[in-house]
Parts: sequence; C-alpha cells; structure tokens
Amino acid sequence: MDKNTRFSSFGKWVAPINMKLFNEQVEKYHLDKYTKKLKTLSFTKLFLYAHLNQMESLHDLNTALADEGLQKELGFKSISVSQLSRKNKSMDPEFLSTIFLELVRLIHLKTDKRKRMNPIKIIDSSTMPLNLTRCQWAHFRKSKAGVKLHLRLVYVDQELVYPDKAIITNAAEHDRNQLEILVDDKDAMYVFDRGYVDYERFDRYTDDGVFFLSRLKKNAVIREIETFDLPEDSSVTSNKMAYIGTTQKRCDNVFRIIETVDSKGQLLRLITNRFDLTADEIGDLYRSRWAIELFFKWLKQHVKIKTFFGYSEEAVHNQLFLALITYCLNVLIQLETKSKQTLLQITRWLKRTIWRPARVWLSYIVPSGIP
Repeated sequence: MDKNTRFSSFGKWVAPINMKLFNEQVEKYHLDKYTKKLKTLSFTKLFLYAHLNQMESLHDLNTALADEGLQKELGFKSISVSQLSRKNKSMDPEFLSTIFLELVRLIHLKTDKRKRMNPIKIIDSSTMPLNLTRCQWAHFRKSKAGVKLHLRLVYVDQELVYPDKAIITNAAEHDRNQLEILVDDKDAMYVFDRGYVDYERFDRYTDDGVFFLSRLKKNAVIREIETFDLPEDSSVTSNKMAYIGTTQKRCDNVFRIIETVDSKGQLLRLITNRFDLTADEIGDLYRSRWAIELFFKWLKQHVKIKTFFGYSEEAVHNQLFLALITYCLNVLIQLETKSKQTLLQITRWLKRTIWRPARVWLSYIVPSGIP
C-alpha cells in the first residue's frame, strides 16, 4: 500500500508539516500543558480546514464536526466554541510563524533550479480592517482598527510566486519601518512601491551591494548626469543616470532613473542601482510587482482573513499565519505533483475529495498520472 493510499486527500495536503519541529515547538511554548482534548495538532488541522472551506465563525467550526471524516482526522466528535476560542487566543503566534517559515524552506528547496541569479523579491503590505470596539489594541485612526501584513514575496516566474517572510503590525505602522527586516539578502533583487522610498536607505543599500528597484514619488528632485540612448521599439521613454534629492539633502550615490508606462498608460518613474540590465528589462522587473497585488487578492478571496475567529491580538495573528500556511501547502502539492492546475483548481478538487484516498485527488490535479 503506497503513501497515496494510506493518506486521505486532507492528510496528503498537510503532510509537508514537519512533525518533529511541530512537536518541539509545542513543547517550547508549553501549548499542550494541561490540555486534555484540543491538542495543538488538532487545533491546527481544524483551523486549516476552516481556511480551506472559508468558514464564517467558530460556531461553523463547531458544527463542522458532524462530518465523520473530520472527526476521524482530529480524534474527537465535538468541541465547544469556548474551547476553540480559548485555544485560539492563548497560542503564541510565534509558533505558527515557525511552522510557516519551515514550509517556506521546503519551497525554497523545491524551486532552487528554477530561480535566477538574483531572485526577485517583492515587498508590500496589506491592511486588514478590524472591529474597533472589540480590537482596541489595534486602534490606528479615530474610528478604525486594523493590522497590517507586511510581506516579502518570491517571484520565481509567472506561474509561481510564494511568500517567504511575513511581519504583522498595527495598521498605523509605516511600511518603511519594516525594510530593515525584509531586506536581508544581498543575492536578491528587491522590488517595492513608492511607499518605501528612503534616500538614506537607498545609499546604504548601494554601498552594501544590495540591489533594489522602486517607484519614485512625483515630487522627487532629480539632477541628471547622463542620458542613455533607447532602442526604437522600447516601451521605456527615458533612461538616465542622476543624483536624487536637493543640494542640501541628496544621495551620495548616482542612480538610474527610468520612465515607462503601466498597462493603463500612466507614467512610471523608477529608481534602481542596477546598471547591468537594459531599460526594458528594468521596466519588466517593476511590472512583476503586480504579482504581490494578485497574491493579496488571492488571500482575501480564497482563505479566511476578511473576518476573524477571535479578537485578541494573538487570535488575529494566528489566523493570518494559518492563511499563509494554507497557501504554502497548496504550493507544495503543486510542486510535488508538477501539476499544471492553478492553486484555486487544486483547492477545489481537494475540497471535493477531502476524505477520500489521496490518489483520487491527485488523479484530478495530475490527469496524466500520479508522479
């Protein structure tokens, strides 16, 4: 009997979770101390099931246990809403962050051969609104509350992107403040929007050999040094070397300033410290930034982060890390099977075959045969 017969489709999906590390972290954070029924593994599986099925509330999770397949997977037939709530808000989010990063490591290993010399890493953030009355800890405007998910996304190619670092802060936190954590690899090419513009940091990146590409703000002061010729068929309208900033406060290094247009015909003025690429290659690199917009859209549409199962800081952070784990598990099965199906289609087949043998699910996502 092979592993795809022994596993249910759900079991196959969660199989990449490193159980040795999982159990070590449970011990480290004392997560199952005094716990008789809702152990951390059952909690994690149940909430991944909730993301998969985009469940609305803890009450939905409570009634989902009428499913005999779910009962068998978790090892119990019922659980109270109060027990779910207590576990959700008592777990340290660092635990799930560690599990997420281990899955990222597995994706790194499986995609090494597809990566280019300077892998593209896109940085951006997305704000998740919260109920101010229930989430005073996340207050950031007069009548609003929210958290911000700061994310670094690896762009392998048009078919494959995945998150490899995530930071969750209060929504009031400025994006630039997270760059020190998100930019940590000299072998990567970082792409971000004008919300991250910081001339002093750009100088430091250049001195340290860190490559970046960003959109400039409209009011940026540029002192041109040299203009480069462009091919006749170029989509770029301007390619210059210049200093950035006023004479009183400017960068010490010279940068490359490129003007091009986006898909809507709007002017984009870009800054980079890469002089080895063509102007059109730089323009195409910046357009890859759209992948992170699509990623956030995918999260908001296909897992559960528009509303939350709990209102404590821990509960909200845990739900976001579980959403990222859900995405990574989908990527890992796509890589393992070399499936040409989209992540959405893979998820749809999983939900339809969830307690059947894994080979049934795999036969749908890899029609030519199970690898």
